[in-house]
Amino acid sequence: MADITLHKEKENATTKIDNRFIDEYMTEANGEFVKIYLYLLRCMNSPDCSFSISRAADKFNHTEKDIQRALKYWEKMNLLQLEYAQDNSIAGIYFLDAAVKKDDSVPLKKTSAPSRKTSYTADELKAFREKEEVQELIFVAESYLARPLTYTDIQKLLSWYDDLSFSVDLIVYLMEYCIAGGHSSLHYMDKVALNWKNEHIETVEQAKRSSQAHSQLHYAVIKALGIQGRGLIPAEFHYIDKWNKEYGFGQDMITEACSRTILAIHQPSFEYTDRILTSWKRQQIQTPADIRKADEAYQAAKAAERTRTASSRSMTVKAAPNRFNSFPQRTYNMEQLEAKLLNTTS
Repeated sequence: MADITLHKEKENATTKIDNRFIDEYMTEANGEFVKIYLYLLRCMNSPDCSFSISRAADKFNHTEKDIQRALKYWEKMNLLQLEYAQDNSIAGIYFLDAAVKKDDSVPLKKTSAPSRKTSYTADELKAFREKEEVQELIFVAESYLARPLTYTDIQKLLSWYDDLSFSVDLIVYLMEYCIAGGHSSLHYMDKVALNWKNEHIETVEQAKRSSQAHSQLHYAVIKALGIQGRGLIPAEFHYIDKWNKEYGFGQDMITEACSRTILAIHQPSFEYTDRILTSWKRQQIQTPADIRKADEAYQAAKAAERTRTASSRSMTVKAAPNRFNSFPQRTYNMEQLEAKLLNTTS
């Protein structure tokens, strides 16, 4: 494959990794994806280094699809912007600034919610700290995170308490839920908190019901796709969230699309499953009964096409002359021939 042009917003003499990438992006990403991103940074900061998908695949002993999957993951995280050629191959990679771009690892529903207050003055912080339940909240957060909270951490914690109007119990459960899922980043927790706010979750019980429903769906998808030995990555959570919340498909429809993915390509692929569900959404196929009707219509159309093809071939065979029937045919009187033969021999 051809070399790919790399761009970035700033010129640096050394390979620099933003702290936010380490704190918030790297901890949630697949380790192989992290390697590809760091290798891209290295190539960007080396004048004599060029990049191509095929060479990267050889270097890391991956397939080219693995490299493309990593690049698309970081594009979803808004750290890269991919440029495409006319043949839909990747022609350029533009580096975006990790310090100012949003992390889309936990997608939010589109809402018209007012802007949030995420910054408090020293006087406001002092007033909050005088509240016993806020003191308790900070203590629990430091215990769960196993480190002292930074100034930014406290600002985020208070935004859940004050701006989102979450109770201390709900915030504590939020941290428990995220940490249990392997996500200890407060930035990740903030995205979950906004999701809960958009879903009008106000109590721990409501959060548990929502979390249980999501967990059951995630497990069903993992099982239907035959994924073993690993959990889902943020980009895969994004797909499931899209199918369930944006498209409105239930577990039965989503797992059916997963099963059809395995039957078609014999390997798990969220991209392939997404194409199936997007097609169903476009055709307004919403229930298993709709799928059966669509399947029956498809099979009927195939059968009709086969019948038309067979009929056309049959008519062609009948009409086509051959070397045996393309000449005038002769008729014989067998009795006369036999008499003539007897007279000749006698």
